[in-house]
Amino acid sequence: MLALEIAGDRIEAGVLGEDGSWRHRESRPSDSALGSDAVIDALVDCATELTRRYAPVAAGVAVPGIVDERTGLAVFSAHLHWRNLPLPSWLADELGIPVAFGHDVRAAALAEAQFGAGQGSRSLLLLSLGAGVASAAVLDGRVLIGGQGRAGELGHLVVRPDGPSCPCGGRGCVEALASTTALFGRYRATSGTTAEAAADAAGVVDAAEVVRRAHDGDPVAAAVWREAVEALAEALRAAVVVLDPKRVVLGGHFAEALRRAQVLPQVCADLSAALAERLTVQTPPALVPTTLHGQAGCLGAALLARRG
Repeated sequence: MLALEIAGDRIEAGVLGEDGSWRHRESRPSDSALGSDAVIDALVDCATELTRRYAPVAAGVAVPGIVDERTGLAVFSAHLHWRNLPLPSWLADELGIPVAFGHDVRAAALAEAQFGAGQGSRSLLLLSLGAGVASAAVLDGRVLIGGQGRAGELGHLVVRPDGPSCPCGGRGCVEALASTTALFGRYRATSGTTAEAAADAAGVVDAAEVVRRAHDGDPVAAAVWREAVEALAEALRAAVVVLDPKRVVLGGHFAEALRRAQVLPQVCADLSAALAERLTVQTPPALVPTTLHGQAGCLGAALLARRG
């Protein structure tokens, strides 16, 4: 099975054998700033090369944004600058094999439920953090898609109506406060009150470093991180009240960066405490980190291909 995931600035790809082990894994750069055509060209080039090399019998592709699995359309992605792309049919024509298609976070939730931190729980919520914020629910062993294929857009739940603008056009969305872009941007903007502070902030390489600094006592980083935690906890509270998941898995590419920065356990503890403070009659779900370490989306794409 050929597995493909469009993951922000890169394409994650792999070939999964019949025994469930990876025969090949790789990551290739993909610059979304150049437009959707550049991303699609990079995806097709990668898929074509791996199909020639490994002759997979089917492929699965997982993409971010709003996805309609029923019609095979990548409906909208603010980050990838596309609308209503029939991506799986294009790929099937190029590769000459069946191509299954799905939302990246829903695919990742499927992988977490079968192989990752969600094993043994028939009711879980995957909270995926990265350049965007999204979620996917697995209830009674089935991934929740929704009536219009848009279930899980937790990042666009408004938690602060007077908050910063969001790429979706709204204000105060979770994503505008807790995405990697928001964390990094707000830290740099808040730190830049003096030339020395601005120079220091400019040296922060990513949002995971902001979180690490927050836990190391940097007051500016701590304030920015606290705001993000509060936004995420408000969104999780709503999800817990409505969906009642037994387990919440913290995943996404930001979670992997936090793991490398050695602060992922602290982040899970921060979110668990903030969520527990907001719940009343509900039992707080266990909040655990992903165990798939950056490969959940790609593995989920392979599972989509296997299901057909």
